[in-house]
Amino acid sequence: MKNLVPIEISEESRPKDFEAFRLKLASPEKILSWSYGEVKKPETINYRTLKPERDGLFCAKIFGPIRDYECLCGKYKKMRYKGIKCEKCGVEVTTSKVRRSRMGHIELVTPVAHIWYVNSLPSRIGTLLGVKMKDLERVLYYEAYIVKNPAEAYYDYENTKKVQKYDVLNEEQYQSLIQRFADSGFEAGMGGEAVKDLLEEFDLIGVLESLKEEMETTKSDAKKKQIVKRLKVIESFVTSGNRPEWMMITVLPVLPPDLRPLVALDGGKFAVSDVNDLYRRVINRNSRLKRLIDLDAPEIIIRNEKRMLQEAVDALFDNGRRANAVKGANKRPLKSLSEIIKGKQGRFRQNLLGKRVDFSGRSVIVVGPNLRMDQCGLPKTMALELFKPHLFAKLEEKGYATTIKQAKRMIEQQTNEVWECLQEVVDSYPVLLNRAPTLHKLSIQAFHPVLIDGKAIQLHPLVCAAFNADFDGDQMAVHVPLSTEAIAECKVLMLSSNNILLPASGKAIAIPTQDMVLGLYYLSKEKDGAKGENKLFASIDEIQMALDEGIITHQTRIKALVDGKAIFTTAGRMIIKSILPDFVPESLWNKVLKKKDIGKIVDYIYKIEDTLKTAEVLDKLKELGFKYSTNAGVSISIDDIQVPPHKAKLIEEAKEKVKIIQQQAQSGLLTE
Repeated sequence: MKNLVPIEISEESRPKDFEAFRLKLASPEKILSWSYGEVKKPETINYRTLKPERDGLFCAKIFGPIRDYECLCGKYKKMRYKGIKCEKCGVEVTTSKVRRSRMGHIELVTPVAHIWYVNSLPSRIGTLLGVKMKDLERVLYYEAYIVKNPAEAYYDYENTKKVQKYDVLNEEQYQSLIQRFADSGFEAGMGGEAVKDLLEEFDLIGVLESLKEEMETTKSDAKKKQIVKRLKVIESFVTSGNRPEWMMITVLPVLPPDLRPLVALDGGKFAVSDVNDLYRRVINRNSRLKRLIDLDAPEIIIRNEKRMLQEAVDALFDNGRRANAVKGANKRPLKSLSEIIKGKQGRFRQNLLGKRVDFSGRSVIVVGPNLRMDQCGLPKTMALELFKPHLFAKLEEKGYATTIKQAKRMIEQQTNEVWECLQEVVDSYPVLLNRAPTLHKLSIQAFHPVLIDGKAIQLHPLVCAAFNADFDGDQMAVHVPLSTEAIAECKVLMLSSNNILLPASGKAIAIPTQDMVLGLYYLSKEKDGAKGENKLFASIDEIQMALDEGIITHQTRIKALVDGKAIFTTAGRMIIKSILPDFVPESLWNKVLKKKDIGKIVDYIYKIEDTLKTAEVLDKLKELGFKYSTNAGVSISIDDIQVPPHKAKLIEEAKEKVKIIQQQAQSGLLTE
């Protein structure tokens, strides 16, 4: 075991192509093969020199140099000494990147159980041995004994109740049995050592066969369920080639130091990863246990120290799973190895499945009523950061800057040339806007950016429904597509003006809502007895002139020529007709327009025209809606909320019913 050579994982040795990877239990030999040395001290760095302590948690000899190609004492510097091990400090001269991959180890004085295989459901160790989880915990935490060799032991003095292997005994039972049957070979133990011995001598194949036989003979359903559970675990061990005793830890792997960093802050303070505190507890307790055993301390003290070591390793792997969580100086539970990888903030979901990307930003969204449907308002300061590399190239191309350094300075000073070049760069790039949660295709759409002042992103009101966005503080992310393929895809497939329909139903989703509907409703409404009723107009221009002169109002019922035929309509409806294509039938626009009616018009146009034309019409409807909802000045007042005349009568009737029910309850006719 001592001659194992650690495997260095480098870019060259890393497999380039693989179809799957497998997680399995690590044997003590495997853990030692990963390790570059044993961590013996709980110290991290020297407070005076700020260099890592030898054999400590950040030891340069074990984990590699702090600076690239420089040993700790400074005897060897520069790349020409690569691969040489310094005779003085023992540090290998190599890149400091190895501190992200090199592991160490801690030799534990006594075996401890891995909490995942004790406290999970079902408890793997408990299921394997046929012991209840609570009983197994009592054994591991030195509260009870487990029978290793029952010999010919009996619980009672009449020799009727035989002691079985894996039985869990309390102190009283153990003392009684050891006095009576010690000579006949009876043996029981407690703690990780006893459980490890039992797992080492566990005959997987033998137990598998006997359980299968028992399964066939037993009639009890509860017993069958129990056997099936045990069979599952045993079969898993047989097929995987893992050994049961590997669930007990004798050699504890130590995470590479750059994955549990110690960062210097302003004012001479340090921010330390919680894992370091948890490792420190393990090392301290392990060293203390070693010293107590060497001193031949009383059994009760050693037992207590072993239990504390088990608890320290539990906290390192999964803090707070079994007992109260170990807290740091600020009374906050320390983040263990399990917490680093599990949950939303864990390594998998936070760093592997979802990553932060370059050329992106996020900001609050506000409405941009003056934008075209395929446009979004991008804050200048944001665009300056997003398009910085493109801007460097453009400034050099136009001869405003000769070096990157000069271009950087110009951007910092925000000169007029910078804004001129930024406008040119922005014109050739669409941007992607994404609103979380991204629930369907339309949650990410492409827009042509328009540079604006301020810090908020402006969003076209008609795309709000697709994004499920509103302007009460929602935020959106901006992404810049870089490759020509991505840019082409954005322009052809993802542009918001091409995504008018909802993929789920095929109905138009980019239809006017809220104020826009109010404006169009106001415009299409008819008012009896309005000024200038039943006048005949030949064109929209005549109607507009009459409106300007105050001869008619928008709600006035008029006659108008449409396709050479005089029809009854209103001035407002003719204004709506003027922005619609000629093929839209009268039945769709010559009525009071509500939200559904507007949707039908958009659907009809989309079926006949292309998306571009539909987007143009939508923009015109939006402008018209906003304009006339403003002009209408519609608001709600107390007079709009009328009390129904029969309100008092309804309340009286309800009170009468309540009185009758109460009387019935008091006389015993009704019960609860």
